[in-house]
Amino acid sequence: MAARPPTDDLDDPDPVEFGIAALDAHLEEADLAFPATADEVTAALGDPAVPYEPAGTTVALSTVLERVDRERFESRQELLDATHPAFERLRERGGLLAWLRSLLA
Repeated sequence: MAARPPTDDLDDPDPVEFGIAALDAHLEEADLAFPATADEVTAALGDPAVPYEPAGTTVALSTVLERVDRERFESRQELLDATHPAFERLRERGGLLAWLRSLLA
């Protein structure tokens, strides 16, 4: 997922990466071979904080992997596909919490 921030100039801004797009960026830089377990993924990437919404709110990769229903990933794409629902739930919950906070403010 990526969202472009608002801009007034004509330059094409860089997209803001979050969710599986941000995780994929971490995977590109890691020395990780598949198949891999969740623990191996976390160790290879150093348990990075991964943004899960356009505002940049982050979650530890280990937390996301705890919310996935599998322990082993046969490929990079399988890892991204498996983590997508966890990132989506976090993003949706974050949006709901922000909305509730705005009501109380």
